[in-house]
Formats: sequence, C-alpha cells, structure tokens
Amino acid sequence: MVPSCFQQAAFLTADGAIRCEATCGTYKSQLDAYFRQSEIRGQDCPLGLDPEALSRDLEAWGIPHTAWPFSMRVYASNMYYRKVLVENLEEEILSQLKEAPSELKYKHMVDLGPGHPEQDYNYFGELKLVFPNMSAKSASVSSFQYGGRGTAYGPHIRGDSQQALLLLGPEFDWAELLNWNGSGMSVMEMSHRSKAFMSIITDAEQKLRQLLSIPDNYKVMFLQGGATAQFSAVPLNLTSHGETVDQLVTGSWSKKAAQEAEKYGLKVNVACKGDNKSVPARDSWKLSSDATYVHYCDNETIQGVEFHTAPDVGDALLVADMSSNFCSKKVDVSKFGLIYAGAQKNIGPAGVVVVIVREDLMGKARDICPVTMDYETMKDSLYNTPPCWSIYMCSLMFDFLLEQGGLEAREQLNQKKADILYSIVDSSNDFYAAPVHESVRSRMNVPFIIPSKPELEKEFVAEAAKLGMTELKGHRSVGGMRASIYNSMPIEGVENLAAFMKDFADKHS
Repeated sequence: MVPSCFQQAAFLTADGAIRCEATCGTYKSQLDAYFRQSEIRGQDCPLGLDPEALSRDLEAWGIPHTAWPFSMRVYASNMYYRKVLVENLEEEILSQLKEAPSELKYKHMVDLGPGHPEQDYNYFGELKLVFPNMSAKSASVSSFQYGGRGTAYGPHIRGDSQQALLLLGPEFDWAELLNWNGSGMSVMEMSHRSKAFMSIITDAEQKLRQLLSIPDNYKVMFLQGGATAQFSAVPLNLTSHGETVDQLVTGSWSKKAAQEAEKYGLKVNVACKGDNKSVPARDSWKLSSDATYVHYCDNETIQGVEFHTAPDVGDALLVADMSSNFCSKKVDVSKFGLIYAGAQKNIGPAGVVVVIVREDLMGKARDICPVTMDYETMKDSLYNTPPCWSIYMCSLMFDFLLEQGGLEAREQLNQKKADILYSIVDSSNDFYAAPVHESVRSRMNVPFIIPSKPELEKEFVAEAAKLGMTELKGHRSVGGMRASIYNSMPIEGVENLAAFMKDFADKHS
C-alpha cells in the first residue's frame, strides 16, 4: 500500500523547469540518495512512476511509512501562456483523481517551450494544481494567500510565494480560469460593468450573505485599500469633527486604528489597553457615554489575541476589524454596526476588503472623505474598477466553505487545529510557552516561545523551514515563533507541525 503520508502533486510554477523534489524530515539524506539513484531529481521525470513500487523501495531504505513529511512533486510551468505538454494528463491524472486520488501515477512530462506546434494545455500565471491524498468527495476548491499580515505554511504550502493557490478537485473545471463560463475571457480580462462580471460579484455577495446570515438591512461591499484604509474610512463615514469614539486596544492593529482616528479631529478614548497578552477585564473598561462608536480588532495577528465572542459594549455602536479571522467562525452580524475585513487571510487573495455596514449608517460621509471611501458612493462596489479577480476567488472560497458545512463546521475545525498546537505547548514541561492568556488565545495565530533556551528559537525556525514549514518566525516586534493556521491550512499541516514541535522539544530538553 502507499504510505499514509505519501501525497502527490502536479505544480505549475513560473521558472520553466520540470523537476521532482522529495523531503522527509530526518530521512531527507536517504531520500535524496534514493532519488539520485532513480534519476528522478533534476530535469527528468520518471516514466510511469508507481507509488506502490516507491513504497516498497522506501521500506527497503529503512524509511517508515510514518516519516513526515514526504511529498513527490512534479513541476511544469507556464508564465504568460507558456506552453507545456503533459503526456496523457487528462487520462492519467484527472481520470484517476476522480477514482483514487492517493493512487495517482505520473507519465513523462515535457516542456516544449513557447511557440511549439504541439500544444495541449495552456496555463497562466503561478497556479498550483494539488491532488491530495483524500477522497474525491472531499476534494474541492479553496484559495490561499501568502504574505501581508501572516502566512500559511505546510507540506504543500510554501510561504515564499506571494500568490493565490487553488486546491482543485474533480468538480472544478480548471479551464474556467482562462475561459470563464464559455465567455472566451479570463475574469482578469472582462469589463467590471459587463453582465459576466456582474453575475460574479452578485453571486459572491449572495454566498457571503448565506455564510454569515447577513440581515437584509446591511450592505455588503467589496472594496480596495485593505483593512488599513478602513482605519480612515470608518471615522470619515460615521463621525463629525469633535465627536468621541471609543477604542479597545488589545494589540498592534487596534492601536494603529486608534492612531489613525486621531487625525480626523475626534476625541479618541482608549477605553481599555491590553498588555498584548490578554484583554482587560470588562469591568475595567472606561467606555464613554457619548461615543459615536466602539472600535476593536477581533483577532490581533501579531500578538495572537482573539475575542471569542463580540465584546459587550451595551447599546453603543460596535465596529469590528475582522481581517484575520473573517469567515473562520460564526458571527452574529446584527450585533455590529459595521464589520470590515481584508480578504487575504481566510477568503481569498490580497486586493479586496469586505465591508458590511448597516444601511442607516450610510450617506453621512464628511465632505473631506475621498470618493472611493464614501460608503454611499461605493455601495455597489462598482464606482471604479473593483479587484475583479480577487472577488472571483473569494466567491470560489465561499463555495468551498458552504460545501464543507458552513461556518459552524469551519469554526469546529479551526478550534481543533488550534487545540492541537496549544496542547503541544502546554504539555511540553515548560520547554515551550504560549505568552497569551488561555481565555483569549487566537485560533488563527498561535505564538509560542522557548523561554528557558531562547537561543534555540532561530534553530527551530531553520529546521522547520528545511521540512517545508516556512514563515514560523514571530513578528519582529514580539519575537519567538508564530504559526498562522488560517482556513487554508489543512489539519494535516497542523499535525505535522505538532509532530515536529514534539520531536524538537524531545531533542533539546
């Protein structure tokens, strides 16, 4: 049988090379030797690679089935419509994907280069086709974004590539990326005022409304500028000069939002200020009786502090920055006057920020408010060209989340992933420590340190990177390590990190 850790993937990259790669933790040198012997590494790919035969060979080399991580990667590339011929791709890979994803066999792959007359497939940009070791029913569409305020990592996920990644299953027509719905155009080519794109953005909004059960008296907008632009847009739309706003400061991003609000002639009251490790007790908050709104950040990516329920602010208008945990859990939208969230953590590639605002709060922007920040002007998201491709990708992710059981199921999975890592930290006999108070530990960003031997943290990050787990270094302002486990991170990736953490602790204790 194929080892349980054996996973195969066909990657489309931009470097023009066809190559195979293998990593297997402490068994890497043995695997390297095996692949050199088999002439699998380098520019040549194997003819008719048989996973079962490979499994037997690995056993003969003393590499157990439980060794982590092992992946066989076959690369082909096409940046800017570069032509790649993949012999029998449809027959040998796609047909098998529908039947037995864990039993894929690869045929010889040839890079014919641009302009070759024998062209079977065209690929655009840096797209990665991943055929995971899962049932065909559970394979579906997902999107991942790297960079910005946190990065995904794992056996299939490399933090050194700032791109959207598609996890494509048998029900996804990947030709749609270049020819949306038979239009002859990619979404990147079509006019944002065309009927084709109007159907895409309308569909995206309807799916998001379904996911979050958004009431009818709320507008949904897909805007640009990221969540940081909303630090200005919120006070410019909701306040007048001289009014009071309350800010709950629990980390770096809520602090930045408070600082930005001060630029617009407001009385900014920091109602509570955390220590980057906890949220002050509710009875210590100094909320203003006349505050126009109360603003907070639902999840602080840098510190790893998360509100697991909406804060109690009485009858005050509540405004939330949910950039790093948006669509990772159920939320009662009716408790908020306004929610905004950058897409790049959990629902798609960078370039779009979702704004959900109660309709009675619109149409009150200050005269100095830039037109592209005026919610009334931007209420249909189409005043100027929106981030069309990012919105389309978000729509695919909304499909995926709905198919997987909605946000209730996603919240349960995200909690399980976080519990796995925190359990390793808490059971490490103080080798690791989690600086954040247990009651507000983030399910998206898990920070941890090695308190007794901080000099080992650099070694931890370096060894993890050799195993394909990148971007584990903590933010420069706090140090230590940080595992960002957004919606895109499969539980297998979390389990792999947990296994490495345990092995590293055992080695250095």
